[in-house]
Amino acid sequence: MTDAAAVPEPTTSSAASGAAAATTASATTASATTPSIADLEIYRGLFSSMTGYDEAMASADGQVPLQLIKNLQKRVAAFHLSYKFAIDELTTKIEILQEEFEHTHDYSPIEHVRTRLKSMDSIIEKVRRTNCPPDIESVRARIRDIAGVRITCAFVADAYWVADMLMAQSDLEVLEIKDYIAHPKPNGYQSLHLIVTVPVFLSDHTEFVPVEIQLRTIAMDFWASLEHKIYYKYDREVPAALVAELTEAADAARALDAKMARLREQIRGAAEVHAAPALPSGPAS
Repeated sequence: MTDAAAVPEPTTSSAASGAAAATTASATTASATTPSIADLEIYRGLFSSMTGYDEAMASADGQVPLQLIKNLQKRVAAFHLSYKFAIDELTTKIEILQEEFEHTHDYSPIEHVRTRLKSMDSIIEKVRRTNCPPDIESVRARIRDIAGVRITCAFVADAYWVADMLMAQSDLEVLEIKDYIAHPKPNGYQSLHLIVTVPVFLSDHTEFVPVEIQLRTIAMDFWASLEHKIYYKYDREVPAALVAELTEAADAARALDAKMARLREQIRGAAEVHAAPALPSGPAS
């Protein structure tokens, strides 16, 4: 979730190890393996772009000045905070909608909400996987799912309904829509993805921060959670037989959503008939 791990007091180190150690210390989940050479280059690039450091600034014994490490800690904290604040702003909007429906309507389309803030390790992994240049401005511009909000709904129609309500809010700018409900991924994944910019009002300026919103049904969320655990367990090398079963399960989840939607329409139809006023009787003959 969005809680960040405490950052330890900085110490001096060599240019390469200082970049890796200081940046990794700010991560929510520290990597359990030794960073690859590619990862170290990414760390070095981010370290330089966040502090203005170059190797000529190192002391004669190769040590990075302590003040640079302190500056890095502050920059990493500020970098993460802007995304956390954007999540806070967006979840407040969602909570207002949820509370409105709970108090003024008979039904709320929002079942539950979860948030996610990528750790620095996850950001580094995506920088490597997407060939993003390892500098902070490129990361801000190209990696737009650092902050994420997931909204789970009971029905497919509700997911689109909530998306429409959010997109209608004047201070949210929609950058991208990916409809994996209408067009599921080959493995069966379904969800409606929105990338929006959220205004974050700081003490001396306003930042427009991208946030990924995922909207899905309970059935879709259950499937996606299981799929994520399986792919993590097998390090993305999932046996073909298991992939086939996952795809079959995705079809079952889609069928369940369709059946529940039909049942809701039947219940609504019966309720409307039950609530309709009796027709006046015709004139006496």
